[in-house]
Amino acid sequence: MSGTTAPFARSDARRIAEAFLPPHPFGNRFDYYYVRGKVGSDPLYPGVLAALRGCDAPLLDLGCGLGLLAHALRHDAHPLDYVGVDNDPAKIARARRAAEKRGFEGVRFEVMDLARGLPAHRGSVAILDVLQYLDSDAQRALLANAAAMLTPGARLVIRSAIDDDSGRARTSRTTDRMAQWIGWMQFRPRSWPTLDRLRAPLEAAGLQVESAPLYGNTPFNNWLIVAQRG
Repeated sequence: MSGTTAPFARSDARRIAEAFLPPHPFGNRFDYYYVRGKVGSDPLYPGVLAALRGCDAPLLDLGCGLGLLAHALRHDAHPLDYVGVDNDPAKIARARRAAEKRGFEGVRFEVMDLARGLPAHRGSVAILDVLQYLDSDAQRALLANAAAMLTPGARLVIRSAIDDDSGRARTSRTTDRMAQWIGWMQFRPRSWPTLDRLRAPLEAAGLQVESAPLYGNTPFNNWLIVAQRG
């Protein structure tokens, strides 16, 4: 695992973002430009793809947003079944439209509040950039429940801003608060985890855990944590 993973090439980012173009030339292109910028600058998706490579277990994406991980998987020719859940109905509706536009098979999206429950699932789990919106008790419960979903060979892949004394951590906290203030996220951040707080419940569940920074050229203190059964 390495924090030097590069984001998608600009041409690939543009291709992925085209699924989010409006049906009419003068429609709202916010999602298109957001996705193009996100995928073209953040090493998140190549990092997650590398963590999942060689694993064919069905994937549950908790807090999927617009479903960009599904697009990254299909762009990578990865055929695993994918379910994305998020608490924002508007984002789920746009995720469905973009997936239907691409004609994805084995991809579906559901509205769900992670603080209230999880869907039944057996396979791999992704938790990307959402833990900070849960309090510490809810984070522990979510990690324990996600660990229990893993089948042999499946992987739990987490990307989270890590709480430490670094300037990157301060930038991450400020940006997360702004995302809620401008309405991109429905809930305010509650608790940024430390690495030890992430590793402890996973190791207690008998998982082997690896972690590494995954911030690339961004200013944020994002780390990738990958866990699986020995």
